[in-house]
Amino acid sequence: MPCLNISTNVSLEGVDTSSILSEATSTVAKLIGKPEAYVMIVLKGSIPISFGGTEQPAAYAELVSIGGLNPDTNKKLSGAIATILESKLSVPKSRFFLKFYDTKGSNFGWNGTTF
Repeated sequence: MPCLNISTNVSLEGVDTSSILSEATSTVAKLIGKPEAYVMIVLKGSIPISFGGTEQPAAYAELVSIGGLNPDTNKKLSGAIATILESKLSVPKSRFFLKFYDTKGSNFGWNGTTF
């Protein structure tokens, strides 16, 4: 059930978003240790974002998961997702924040119930 929600000020027009979604999905699943079938990636572009007083390419993301997150995994995820955004959207790693939420199953709804 990991859900990675990415917002960027980069336009996604003409971008191969499918490759970003599939690469992010497999990365999150592998590093957290969850099946890809339960990983959700949300990618929103052209979001007004100012970082450090400029509107140069930047991104903010939040990753919610029921377990699987810890300091070592979070560090690996931060690096891997930053690399994807840098290579696919030209967002420098230094202009990307990723916030992690480790939640309980009762706080996450799916299929008409909770986990």
